[in-house]
Amino acid sequence: MFSNFKEKKPQTINYLPLGDSYTICTGATESDSWPVLLTKHLNENKINCKLLDNPARNGFSTQDLIDNELPLLKKLKPNFVTLLIGVNDWVRGVTKENFTKNLIYILDEVQKNIPDKKKVILITIPDFGVTPQGKNYGNGRDIQKGLAEFNAVISNEAKKRELPLVDIFGLSQKMKDDATLVAIDGLHPSAKEYALWEKLILKETLIILK
Repeated sequence: MFSNFKEKKPQTINYLPLGDSYTICTGATESDSWPVLLTKHLNENKINCKLLDNPARNGFSTQDLIDNELPLLKKLKPNFVTLLIGVNDWVRGVTKENFTKNLIYILDEVQKNIPDKKKVILITIPDFGVTPQGKNYGNGRDIQKGLAEFNAVISNEAKKRELPLVDIFGLSQKMKDDATLVAIDGLHPSAKEYALWEKLILKETLIILK
């Protein structure tokens, strides 16, 4: 009597991470990058996840992301996206207003091009200023204060859109006192630090995907 019953096939999570060096994970190998770890751990949690690509690049700003990464939304058709962007905007002196404008545009495009608008995770900018080489990129400005202002913009957009926010700023500040959390270049996180970020990101990802 149940011959016509078909078991529902689990949805495949087609994942696209968007960002800069903190998403391509400069300072670590590809296998140690947090998007790869996240994909692996989602599958271990019985969520069928495929990492479509990692188009993030070292030095990318919000404008670079708009020009080079957003086109992949229509090409690859992801149904889950993470976004970690903004550090290079701040380093280059992009105003908070222009950063906000670009961030809003990015999120609008992402939400417009994925089936479920809620399957987006925002991640705050880490505090590169605590690393040995970080002070060289502040141009005399207060790095912690400046990044906090940009992170407030990210947080506000997350709240406005009711999207999950993973705050790695405080966690990243531990790089100040633990050299093993910093890559050989003295600026980027090490594989160990990226792995700590991934634990926080995984926690939020499991909530929205299960």
